[in-house]
Amino acid sequence: MDTPRPLGLYIHIPFCRSKCAYCDFYSLAGSEERMDAYVFALTNAIRTAAPLAKDYRADTVYFGGGTPSLLGTRRLAALLETVADGFDLDGGAEITLEANPESARGVEGLRTLRRAGFNRVSLGMQSADDAELRRIGRVHCARDTAEAVDSIRRAGFENLSLDLIYGLPSQTRRRWLDNLRAAVALAPEHISCYALKIEPGTPLAASMDTLDVPDGDTQADMYLDAVGLLAAEGFEQYEISNFARSGRCSEHNLKYWTLGEYLGFGPGAHSDFGARRFAAARDLDAFIRGAAALSEDAEISPREREAERVMLGLRLARGLPESVLAGAERVLEGCAAHGLARLEGGYWSLTPQGMLVSNEIILRVQEALGL
Repeated sequence: MDTPRPLGLYIHIPFCRSKCAYCDFYSLAGSEERMDAYVFALTNAIRTAAPLAKDYRADTVYFGGGTPSLLGTRRLAALLETVADGFDLDGGAEITLEANPESARGVEGLRTLRRAGFNRVSLGMQSADDAELRRIGRVHCARDTAEAVDSIRRAGFENLSLDLIYGLPSQTRRRWLDNLRAAVALAPEHISCYALKIEPGTPLAASMDTLDVPDGDTQADMYLDAVGLLAAEGFEQYEISNFARSGRCSEHNLKYWTLGEYLGFGPGAHSDFGARRFAAARDLDAFIRGAAALSEDAEISPREREAERVMLGLRLARGLPESVLAGAERVLEGCAAHGLARLEGGYWSLTPQGMLVSNEIILRVQEALGL
């Protein structure tokens, strides 16, 4: 009997209490009345797709958003049950729920989700400073984060990730370091640190002229501050933006960075499955009607895959084997001479300083490899 192939599942929950000023993800505020209809449509989509994955075993499930915790315990548990009924779900699967602090403070509801099978929470902390949170349109405060973490732990979750953003309007390096220390004090197993990106069409972009956003050099210093402080606190950097205690890397996100296969469900959700990459249109109403079109659908050529392997592999702290990068030695040796890359144990990887200019390095490596 053939061994089942590993598969990740992504379930998109596009509901939010309010839209953050920086957010460009597909999410909608004030649409709670459509939640039941959405869950019905999502259930049908999962059941329809499951037979296509009969040769796979799902070893990660990720409920992202939006704010999945806003959907409510009953709906979330029912969706996970649908997944378990339709797919061959590994007994040790990593099952993650994204949550915001203001919607993750009920211990009993969290206990119900833990019993249903959820075993990891990714909490959108973003900052420990209430003024910073207000400036980016978050509806929680630092106290809400602490209370949510306490509830998550009391509910029995032993795998917690905290998201932070650096480069926020008016943020100083000292304030960023304070945020990092506050996150570490909450004792998570995983921390993600993302640079603020001001996307076109967001409220933050509309007010750019009035914002005091840290410049590129300051953001670079903030990134290096995070690398240094978190390493000193026992967190291993395993990808440009992600740090984890030993054995606590995000297995689901690693699928994206190692070209693993995954299926996404819901408007705006992406999939990479069966040598095709496709995404559902960002249209909640069409999805509920069962008429959602694909916003993209393409077969990926071997050459494109190899280019992606190089791009994604050099985002990982462990890097890529010398054999994969044969032909780009001169580029990498030049980077190493400037402290931007290193060769250890047969793997080329970028240093933290190299990660800051990773796009340029990756492009040069791909060109050297004829990709």
